[in-house]
Amino acid sequence: MGRVKRECPGGLIFHVLNRSVARIPLFKRERDYVAWEETVVHALNRYPMDLLSYCAMPNHWHLVLRPRRDRDLSKFMQWFTLTHAQRWRTAHQTVGFGPLYQGRYKSFPIECDEHLLTVLRYVERNALRAGLCDDVADWRWGSFYARITRESALHELLHTWPIEMPKNWRRLLNTPQTDAEEEAVAKSIRRSCPFGSPAWQQRTAKELSLTACFRPPGRPRIN
Repeated sequence: MGRVKRECPGGLIFHVLNRSVARIPLFKRERDYVAWEETVVHALNRYPMDLLSYCAMPNHWHLVLRPRRDRDLSKFMQWFTLTHAQRWRTAHQTVGFGPLYQGRYKSFPIECDEHLLTVLRYVERNALRAGLCDDVADWRWGSFYARITRESALHELLHTWPIEMPKNWRRLLNTPQTDAEEEAVAKSIRRSCPFGSPAWQQRTAKELSLTACFRPPGRPRIN
């Protein structure tokens, strides 16, 4: 059976994530991070959309995007991952070594309310959660750093959030989320489930043909 075609309507906010195959280091040196940011810039110029948040990690990255037109997210991600992989292989002299990414990117839509703040917080504190810094303001390869220092190539492309940023945002980022919050986001990552209130989840999953994400994992039970 073929894969279900992804529906990515304009106007919805999506979290997108991809990891390297076998979790090989994507970012071995500063230049690797800079090249990744430059490729994001090129992709956004090619397929304009709202960049709300991002974080690049040693073997994966997160983006929170709001495409403006239907199907632009799929086009953006296809071009971005292919181009980044080609540039990375060339830079590391490993052309012909196979795929760089472990497969198709993972994504899920987010309700534009406090659920969006939960995901933005999850993304922007990712490096701190992984023990890569002691303060989110110190992680150069994330949107929080770009926002407060204006030193990143992506700073000019960061879009104003559709909801108000809490005044104590830095303190919230430096404070662990609850296990329930982290597991809820992780579940949406694993299963591509819409992230929001129960009614919004069900309605959005139906509209985007994602209802299978609510089924228990594993093979269907045969009575």
